[in-house]
Amino acid sequence: MERRAIFSAKVGFLFLAPALAFVAVFLLYPFVRVFLLSFTNQTLLGTTAPNPEWVGFDNYRRLFDFDRWMRLGEFGSALKITTQFVIGSALIGQVGLGLLIAWAFYRKKGVLRETVYTLVIMAWIIPETVVAFTWVAFLDRDFGTLNALLDAVGLGQPDWLFKHPLESIILFNSWRGAAFSLLLFSSALETIPPSYIETAEVAGANAWQKFRDIFFPLLRGHILTDLILITLWTFNVFTPFLLTGGGPARRTELVSIYTYRTAFHGQHEFGKGGAIAVVMMLINFALALVYLSLIRRRRVHG
Repeated sequence: MERRAIFSAKVGFLFLAPALAFVAVFLLYPFVRVFLLSFTNQTLLGTTAPNPEWVGFDNYRRLFDFDRWMRLGEFGSALKITTQFVIGSALIGQVGLGLLIAWAFYRKKGVLRETVYTLVIMAWIIPETVVAFTWVAFLDRDFGTLNALLDAVGLGQPDWLFKHPLESIILFNSWRGAAFSLLLFSSALETIPPSYIETAEVAGANAWQKFRDIFFPLLRGHILTDLILITLWTFNVFTPFLLTGGGPARRTELVSIYTYRTAFHGQHEFGKGGAIAVVMMLINFALALVYLSLIRRRRVHG
């Protein structure tokens, strides 16, 4: 018996029209606007504010001036710092910490589990400004809680935001963002049949062997999905600016902070800021393609 579609293609398009309009207005138009802006010398102040000129690829040549590319305060340095931040905060921190907590409390109940889950999720849902200034107080050299604890056991009072600024914002962002990975992996672990674990325990497998041979293979797809989202979010995060302002001496100037400083500080170079935004979008797109190709390859090979 031949099946007939409930709705015609035209009716289906009408249902999609509001979503397509939303995408066009809030995604496509801004992208095209920024792309065109990147080829001009438009600024907020001066003669180029009302009458910007077309400068071609000049903004991109300035970004990739390899004579000064890796100096602090330049695009290459910001990209390097961002890469270190993403590896430490996203790949190791958020994904690793979320997986570790989810695995540690797998098939466990009680007050400890609920307390840990509540604290991790609270760190994620509290407004970024509140969390950032709480961590500024927590890491304060003279009156911070962390240094008070370290000094009590004779480990001194290091100036975290001055001597270890990158490590500080990596720790902060890992702590704040681990909740998403925790919830994702906790849900994924619940789908693993208990018989797998019981069989491994009967065979005498230890905790590491169970993780390596059972948990990790079954969670691989979820880990790749988590890596896609966490990497893209972390690459574009701006919250560390509230802790360090990109300093000291621009040692924590992520690409997002570099874009903000270029477009909204100093000469307010909107054209150059647009060029940075285009490069960031291309990097995000490339990262997404890499991860998606890994997921597709995994599905093809079973």
